[in-house]
Amino acid sequence: MQILPAIDILHGSCVRLKQGDYAQKTVYGDSPAAMAKHWEQLGAGFLHIVDLDGAKDKEPVNRDKVKEIVRTVNIPVEIGGGIRTEETVRDYLNAGVNRVVIGTLALKEPAWFKEMTHKFPNKLVLGIDAKNGKVATEGWLETSRTPATQLAKNYVDLPLAALVYTDIAKDGMLEGPNFDEMAAMQRTVPFPVVASGGVSSLADIRKLAALGLPACIIGKALYEGTIKLEDIINR
Repeated sequence: MQILPAIDILHGSCVRLKQGDYAQKTVYGDSPAAMAKHWEQLGAGFLHIVDLDGAKDKEPVNRDKVKEIVRTVNIPVEIGGGIRTEETVRDYLNAGVNRVVIGTLALKEPAWFKEMTHKFPNKLVLGIDAKNGKVATEGWLETSRTPATQLAKNYVDLPLAALVYTDIAKDGMLEGPNFDEMAAMQRTVPFPVVASGGVSSLADIRKLAALGLPACIIGKALYEGTIKLEDIINR
């Protein structure tokens, strides 16, 4: 099981939201790059970065902060949030980002998304954020009528690196993941599903692994100390 510490950037700082609510944020540091280095030093092998301002404003806002993270650490990173153009995808990859996560446009502009996956094979990650099983977009500010697994089925033949599946209701709540939904999504697609939302214990991680998921993103549990990264890495 690969563990990806989450670094969410809002107004240039490292924060965590509760259930995707921008009004319910906790600030954990004013330097995302320093936080990235911290997780690397504790044994992280991959980082998940989200530009929350970018997700809301529909264009990258914290691009410089992301590039600073890439320069600071020696482990791969993936970035999501506000990525709406080929130029942005190319710029991030040229800067050293390992994988680019695209969510909203995969739903709203599927032809463009498919084109990007062929231009950048095995470099794009399909980001699906769900609320009550339905796809949420625009930084979780809007909920569509499209079931998450239905959206995923549209892209099973594409050269994707992975799929990040986030259950918004579980995110930041420290109540455990939605195991049934995560397992169903992994059965739906041929590429790795990265579970996100609610992971709060070693038992959660072991259960996800037992269900066949190869990776998970952990956010609040690491920042609050519910899980210690060094303990997980050494298991």
